[in-house]
Amino acid sequence: MITSVLAATSEGGGAALDQVIGLSVAAAAVTAVLLWIGYQHRARRITWLNTLAIRLGHRFHRPPWVALQILLFTGTLICALFGFIWDVSLHIGKGRDDGPLANPAHYFILVGLFMLFIAGASAVALPYDKPGSSAVRITRTWFAPVGGLLMTACGLYALIGFPLDDVWHRMFGQDVTLWGPTHLMLIGGAGLSLIAVALLEYEGSRAMKAAEADADPAEDFERDVPQKDGLGIRFMRYLSFGGLAVGLSVFQIEYDFGVEQFRLVLQPMMIAAAGAMALVAARIVLGRGAAIAAALLSMALRGAVTLVVGPVLGGPTSWFPTYLGAAIVVELLALTPIIKRHIAFGALAGLLVGSVGLYLESFWISAVYHYPWPTGMWPEALAMAVPVSVFMGICGALLAMVITGERLPGRAVGVTVVLVTVLAIGGAVANGLRVQVPENASASIALTELPSDPGQRMVSVDARFSPQNLIGDDPEWVSILSWQGGLAHERGLIVDRLQQVGPGHYRSTRPIPVWGHWKTLIRVQDGAMMAGVPIYLPEDPGIGAKGVPAEATFTRDFVPEITILQRERNFNHPSWLFTAASLVVLGCTLILIAALTWGAGRINRSDAVAESEIERRPPVLPRT
Repeated sequence: MITSVLAATSEGGGAALDQVIGLSVAAAAVTAVLLWIGYQHRARRITWLNTLAIRLGHRFHRPPWVALQILLFTGTLICALFGFIWDVSLHIGKGRDDGPLANPAHYFILVGLFMLFIAGASAVALPYDKPGSSAVRITRTWFAPVGGLLMTACGLYALIGFPLDDVWHRMFGQDVTLWGPTHLMLIGGAGLSLIAVALLEYEGSRAMKAAEADADPAEDFERDVPQKDGLGIRFMRYLSFGGLAVGLSVFQIEYDFGVEQFRLVLQPMMIAAAGAMALVAARIVLGRGAAIAAALLSMALRGAVTLVVGPVLGGPTSWFPTYLGAAIVVELLALTPIIKRHIAFGALAGLLVGSVGLYLESFWISAVYHYPWPTGMWPEALAMAVPVSVFMGICGALLAMVITGERLPGRAVGVTVVLVTVLAIGGAVANGLRVQVPENASASIALTELPSDPGQRMVSVDARFSPQNLIGDDPEWVSILSWQGGLAHERGLIVDRLQQVGPGHYRSTRPIPVWGHWKTLIRVQDGAMMAGVPIYLPEDPGIGAKGVPAEATFTRDFVPEITILQRERNFNHPSWLFTAASLVVLGCTLILIAALTWGAGRINRSDAVAESEIERRPPVLPRT
């Protein structure tokens, strides 16, 4: 009896308790080992960690507390990104899993996030001496680099999302969407960590320059440490900005698979935001061609993961934005004198990315994505994307100024820009989440049997909407979605954009599955109207849901699409509880953004102090 209850809870309302306990014990054990290693290192009772870090530092021309962390973070980026996209692919193709240990992709995500946390924690623990003028005092003799503290915070924030995710599901059911609040904690912490890594790398670069300035030429300093960055570290710097574009674009993944559960108008805004910040920063920091290089590296990274998750592992295929249109307009603008005025350059580049860049990107979207951007959507899309991309471009310029050592205009200006950017994004997202469901609207559906393999049932769909003028001339989509049918057939995902044959009259263009575990529905989005009609839904004992049969002919009302796509979700709770829980997650996210802003400002302000100290030092003369 107890086993059956736990199984039901596992299916519909959170992970099985034995898996939750097992993961918690494992996480506690790993944390204890990390604390022990850190303590032993700080007490100078072990030397292997410092020796390893010094060797990597010599190789990459960075301090030990940076080189090891960059290496770990590269593994984090690849491992967590692969696990994340594979996880989304499995949920789209197969549905929910029985728990965190039942999904192989979760292991990659957990390892990647732990590597992020370890990288940050080791950057905090490694330095015996003060790591630069911006370092934060922990004890009387222990100072930590700002970037290391921020990496630790990002990793911890993301890791906390795992146990909170189970608590969330037990309260509100399985919200099978990437945009669940606790899911956003996981991807948000990992995505924002790219900023922390950029700050840490700059702290290390600045520390190396200071060490070289203090070095006695008679000690043959260049024998042990190369005097300039090699090809490896320069490639890593380009890759970091390509990774920043990828990290900021993970919020778009549902759109990349074609199962977006929110309005299409949000997609161009998210593409413009990620492109503006990452590419503006890349161009200012690395110079000519850097924006295009970052875009190409982001495509290579996403393309490699897509290849492995899709054709190799047999999951649904996800596409990805190229950012090439955005990169081109950033590079062209950089040919003008405005590149010397970084904040103005960031604002104007953001304006071009959110308009011309999106227009160029739309050709790629139309070529490979399930849902191209209709003409009627552009006015609202631009109204959302342009303000966000302008301020994200300014944020990219401010980040670039920090990691090139250029003085920021002032603390109040930087804080104001970040605050307005958050408000602009919040306003755009709030508008994008505005949804209407038509009243007294229905669909009369006729199914025609098609040749099928034994045990399967494939049909064609003929749908007539009432009223006939329910949908305008240029809707975002009128389609059939069949998903979670298992990877053995069509990789568990079919998206069919319906063919209009008359006023309010549509037909499918390919065989549609209505058997087994498939969930099949008609989806309609036209402006703010977003609704659906179930065609076939299987019985789901795990959540106590009855099946919806696919009869030969039937008429059903349009309902909020989310009630079909997220049928595992529990809507029987006080609305204030869901709102309060969401606000807690939002508050934690804002705290993390504030911490990153504080860290960038602290590093920038310390540059002025360091420069003045260097200017006051007497020159170092060679020994005779």
